[in-house]
Parts: sequence; structure tokens; C-alpha cells
Amino acid sequence: MEQTLPKMFKKVAEQYGDIAAQYYHGPDGNFLSVSYKEAFQNSLDFGAGLLAMGIKRGDRIGLISDNRREWLQADMGLLSIGAIDVPRGSDAMSVDLSYILSFSECETVIVENPQQMRKILALKNDLPLIKTLISFDAPNSTDTKQSLDAGITLISFADVLEKGKQWRTINAGAVEAELEKGSWDDIAGIIFTSGTTGTPKGVMISHGNFLTQLDELPERIFLNPGERALVVLPVWHVFERLCEYVILIQAAALCYSKPVGSVLLSDFQKINPQLIPAVPRVFEAVYDGIYRKMRKTGGLAYVLFNFFVNVSKLHCKIDRKLFRKTARFSHDYLLLWWPVLVLPWLILYPLRLLGGAVVFKKIRAMLGKNFRAGISGGGAYPQAIDEFFWAVGVNIVEGYGLTETSPVVSVRPIPHPVFGTVGSAIRGVNVRIVGEHGDVLPAGKKGVLQVQGETVMKGYYKRPDLTAKVMTADGWLDTGDIAMLTVNNEIKLLGRQKDTIVLRGGENIEPLPIEQKLQESRYINTAVVVGSSGGEDMRYLAALILPSEEDVKSYAKENGIVFQSYDDLLKNPAILKMFESEISSLVGPKNGFKLFERVSKFTFLKKPFEVGRELSAKQEIMRFKISELYKKEIASMYAEK
Repeated sequence: MEQTLPKMFKKVAEQYGDIAAQYYHGPDGNFLSVSYKEAFQNSLDFGAGLLAMGIKRGDRIGLISDNRREWLQADMGLLSIGAIDVPRGSDAMSVDLSYILSFSECETVIVENPQQMRKILALKNDLPLIKTLISFDAPNSTDTKQSLDAGITLISFADVLEKGKQWRTINAGAVEAELEKGSWDDIAGIIFTSGTTGTPKGVMISHGNFLTQLDELPERIFLNPGERALVVLPVWHVFERLCEYVILIQAAALCYSKPVGSVLLSDFQKINPQLIPAVPRVFEAVYDGIYRKMRKTGGLAYVLFNFFVNVSKLHCKIDRKLFRKTARFSHDYLLLWWPVLVLPWLILYPLRLLGGAVVFKKIRAMLGKNFRAGISGGGAYPQAIDEFFWAVGVNIVEGYGLTETSPVVSVRPIPHPVFGTVGSAIRGVNVRIVGEHGDVLPAGKKGVLQVQGETVMKGYYKRPDLTAKVMTADGWLDTGDIAMLTVNNEIKLLGRQKDTIVLRGGENIEPLPIEQKLQESRYINTAVVVGSSGGEDMRYLAALILPSEEDVKSYAKENGIVFQSYDDLLKNPAILKMFESEISSLVGPKNGFKLFERVSKFTFLKKPFEVGRELSAKQEIMRFKISELYKKEIASMYAEK
């Protein structure tokens, strides 16, 4: 294994120089490509340009941009000379940028475009250390003057490349020598967490932390040289970043797209990728889009669609049981199950094949001709979505990790996924489940997941006190995630320890499974389960519900409910009764929920959640923000009447 990321990139470029490393949209919307040789040479030129500008080993460099081809080239360039990236997306809020860039003492910041430049300039008083801005998009004369007026040098990415080429001519072999000095334990990046619990923490990740994962992941998430992966997520986030390294080490291509339905589906057809890494919400959006389209089609087509989906789901459930493709927490007595299930398996198999040929083939065609798998990470992947894609023959493998584990702890292998789990820990990583008294628990017992291994971070930047809080005395990282292990050591996630709701009767409840079940309803876009108000534990659960406006209006039309406005419709007794029925049906004994897990009251929200307000950058709900923003709505559900 190579000792640093640039050394890994160099090795691939030497072996597969003429193969495309990157595809990006040209001016006419068609894809253009950059070869491995060209991308690597650009990274060396950029690193040399930084050396010419006085950047030295160990300097922290801000990198404020969305995913694009220049991001990788700039990052590999700065890593080649031993600098450290401090990345964030272009949607980062000013308050976060001010904290992150000042706390990490960045003097140089790479920005995506003049808009980001202006955002940084507006923070100049809070960021007195910044001397240089480098823009991927060429700035105009007004931008340059504005920057100079603020006492900051502004230069384009292209100009840094040119400066680097000239410097390399004069200093032959110098940037390559810097690259060779890099070592396994050097810090590659300081990635600030998205702050779901408050102030972001700077996670120090070494080259070795990243590279450890590249030992086994290409076996689980496999590609061949020249194959393609669509990349749509913000690369500042460690999940997307590591996925891109998995792609690069296999000499496959990064194809830059957007997580926007029309753009993404069009790019699937143009590029015919083998893989797409994405957060669960991307796959949920595809699922919702399919069902919305089928409901609009209606008639016999919709009836057949539902029939074949249900048949295939049942066949897949039996298949997973018979061939041990589902989570097992104890001995499953498979010899007893075969005589019972083999006949239904045989009967349903032809129907599933027919559904594949008549219905599911069209769904799979939306993903191009070569699609192998999607990789879901960065949040919990809902079981209903998992069951659907499994049934229609689209392989989506769920992974798990944290920024603090760089990030991968585990992922289902594409060739042999196990339903209901996030796979077993990868090589170089150990996991254990610990009970409330610190005892290590066996398979099938619920507790807190702890991780040990070469992927665990070097600590929080300038915060040894916070590092000590998450590390146990015997050197394990406490993830704060509630989980259990299967008999084969696969991990099943159950929720977050900090999210556990404790009712007044002492019952401990994980809100996530309830929320995921509620969101299976076509009428519920988002659900947030609560159990306290004003810091006081309550006797029952309640929920904030963001309805699907389109589907609620369709229900009203189908059932002859007259309304003047959407607000009036949500107050209609028939609509309220429908939601009560949906909620009690979904979260009830027939779906495995206990009596105290039922949702007794709910309140409608009208406005979709936004990143930076209710959602983190990776679109996870920030529950502490929900409690603040919707304090009045939550209190109303617990008001004594």
C-alpha cells in the first residue's frame, strides 16, 4: 500500500495514464474527459504553484467548493507538498466559514467562484490571517480590485497552474521530491463535522486513515479500469471523498453530476455508469419519483406495477431467508425452513421474472446500460426503500461510518449483500457492542458501537479535551450509535444514543425506526418524533409531520373533499382522520412496535426542511435545532386540555 494519497494517485497515473480519470460537463452539456496523466500533472503543477507562492509543509489551506474536476487536482496538489486541506462546500454559512477558517488558521483559501470570494471578503474582519484567495472560476477585474482593496491577493486556478509549470522548469524535480517526503501519519485534512449537536469539531484525518480503507473496499465496491461512477455529493464530506478514492485506486473515472432529478437521470443515460455513491435521500427521491409517476399513470399499469412489486418483495424475502442473505442474530434452523419455503419460492420465481421483464426492466433502464450498484451512506437507509430496490433488481449497498473513522467502518459487499445490515467491519477495523455498564455484549444484544483501528482519527484539532471524551481508556472510539451484531459480525444500526427519547415512565425509545416507518406513507414527506417539551420528559410520543402537499390534495380530490386553500385542507376533519389512521396503522403492533412507541399526537408543518436550518450539510435532521425552531408547536402537543 502506498504511504500517501498523492503517491497512490501517482501510481495509478503511471499505470493507466491514458485512461479517463474525470468526466465533466462541457459548454454544450456533453461530457468532456481528463486523463489520469493530465490530472496528475495538473496536481503537480498546482502543488508547484503553491510552493512558488510560499506555501510550505503543514500549512492549512481552506478549500471552499462543490465537487468539480479542479477540486481533486487542487487537493492532490496541496497534499503533494505536505499542506493540509480544510474543506467545506459552497453552501457553507458565513458563521461556519468564519469559525472554521479562523480556528484552523488558514492564510490561503481556495474558492469555487467569485461568489465564494465575496463571502470570504465579507468576513475579512473575522479572518485577519487570510492573505491569498485562489478561485477555480476566473475572477474579473472588479473581483480582483475588490480583493486588493481588502488587502488580499486574488489569483485564478489556471494562473496557479501556469505559475507552477514555470517553477517546475526552473526547479526540476522539486515538487516530486516534496511528494516523496510524505508519510503515512501526515495529516491530510481537517474536516469539520457538520454540527448536528452544535459547534463544529475539526477532525484530523491522516493519509494512513484514508489509505487503510483502500485495502479491502475495492473487493466490496469493485470497478475495472476505465469504468465509470457518477459523483453527485459534496466532496468536502468525508463519505464522498473516500468513495472517490475507492474509484481512483481502481483506475475508474469520476463523472461529475448533480443530485437533481432531471440532471442526474440525463447523465445516467449519457455516461452509463457502473456505480453511484449517494446519501439515502437521493435514492428516496428516485423511489418517490417512480411511485408518483405510476400513480399518475393509474389504471391497469398501476395495478400490475403494485402486483409485481409485492410478488417480488415476497419472493426476495423468502430468498433471503433460504440463502442467508438477511441479518441473523441466533441459529436459524435452516433445515427446518427449507421444506416450508422452497415451494413458495419456486411458485413465485416465474412471476418475479415476468415482473422483471414487463415492469422492472424499464426502471433499471433509467440507470443506464451498465449499472452495477449504488452505495448509500451519510445517513440511515430506510428499510422500505431497501426492500423496493432489492425487489426490482437494483443493488443498493448500505455503508456506515463517521467523520471520526475517516469514514468507513463497514459496507455491504456488492456481490454478497446481507439485508438489514451495513455489512461487517472492513479489514483493519475492529468493532464491539458495549452495554451500559461497559460490558462487551454478544451477537443479538443491543448496545453502543465502539470502533478501533487504523481508520480512527488522530483527534479533534486543538481540542484534546473533546478527543478524550470520545476515546475509551483502552483505546476504542465511542461512536454514540446504538447497534447490535449478527452471528456473522455484520452490524445492524438502531439509532443514535443522543437521540434516544426517555418517556416519563422510563421507557427508552429510538425515534429513527418510527420516523422511517411514518415516511413510508405517500402522504408524509418528513416526520420528526419527539417525547419532551421544554426539557421535560412526557408520557407519550408526538410527531412533527411535513405532509406531501401533492398527495394530500390528490386524496382530497379522490374523496370529494372541497377546500379553498391548502392550509384549510390540513384543518379538515377528514384529512386529520386520514392521517390519524395512517399513523396508527404504520406504527402499531402489526409492524413490530410496542404500545408505548405509538404516536399519540401530531402537528403539521408547512415548510420543507432546509440545509443549515433544520438539516445538516449531509441532510441529517439536527434535532437540537428542531427543538428550538419548533418549540411552540411541540409545546402545543403536550398542553393540558
